[in-house]
Amino acid sequence: MNVILLSGGSGRRLWPLSGDVRSKQFIPVFRRDDGSYESMVQRMYRQIRAVDPDAKVTVATAGFQAGLLKEQLGEEVGISIEPERRDTFPAIVLATAYLKDKMSISDDDSVVVCPVDPYVEEDYFRALSVLSERAKSGSANLVLMGMEPTYPAEIFGYVIPETSDEISRVSSFKEKPDEKTAREFIEKGALWNGGVFAYRIGYMMEKAKEITGYGDYKELFDNYASLTKISFDYAVAEKESSIEILRFGGRWEDLGTFDTLTGALAMDVLGRKEGTDELRSGALIGDALLDETCENVHVLNETDMPVLAMGLKNVVIALSKDGLLVADKDAAPGSKKYVDRILG
Repeated sequence: MNVILLSGGSGRRLWPLSGDVRSKQFIPVFRRDDGSYESMVQRMYRQIRAVDPDAKVTVATAGFQAGLLKEQLGEEVGISIEPERRDTFPAIVLATAYLKDKMSISDDDSVVVCPVDPYVEEDYFRALSVLSERAKSGSANLVLMGMEPTYPAEIFGYVIPETSDEISRVSSFKEKPDEKTAREFIEKGALWNGGVFAYRIGYMMEKAKEITGYGDYKELFDNYASLTKISFDYAVAEKESSIEILRFGGRWEDLGTFDTLTGALAMDVLGRKEGTDELRSGALIGDALLDETCENVHVLNETDMPVLAMGLKNVVIALSKDGLLVADKDAAPGSKKYVDRILG
């Protein structure tokens, strides 16, 4: 299986732990069985390898992340470096050209594209294998994964399938709605669009030539700054007639905000590991103190400063050398507009 992991963006919704210098996917917050900690990208990479040890994994990312990726994943991981941020379509066609021209992957082979930051289990990666095989077989030019909604989310786009079968042709795409409209979409059988899909290498290189005018890796890389900033959905998915969707009902959580991130953590408190910038578990005096009267409170503290939380409910406290966030978890997803004002 060929996999492109999209590792772009600064993750400002997880400020002050994540920002322009260190993105959220590199923060070690998930506890392994041996007691050590791993980041989002390490967890995703490990899970792919567990399902398919021979998988060829390429990370599409900005150049400043390359060193961190090699440090966390090892030298064998492929890295497609974007000269600058141009949204998901340019990033995907550049990474696809990287696979074809640098990794010698055949036009007839398939590739699966997925974000690096969802919290998923093994069944997700088995579903990725199904996507890969269907795309390779030519059953459709583009094969999406649609997540069965668990609530009327306003932060995701929706895809409405033609049928309720496990695999269906796509009827239509819907933009991010308000809650009322989301409920209406779900009643029509809509699935969340999680940005996970598969296609044949040759198909995407044809799209690259058609849309950008460039047909190989060197041309795309050298002219990257001139490419239109456009998402993959707008550029390709919503215009494709030969498209199908695989229904996925397993665990899939977008960890882009503190309310979803803390829901995936095994511990209520993550404190700074002495002498490093890593996070580790433990409500330790001198790292963080969590009063027993608190309910649904998480403290994530990267500093040497002690934190005392008392009498709080449904709150996240995040502290690093870059700042302090104290927020109701329901309000936390709206933090980005304020962080943008702080960071400029």
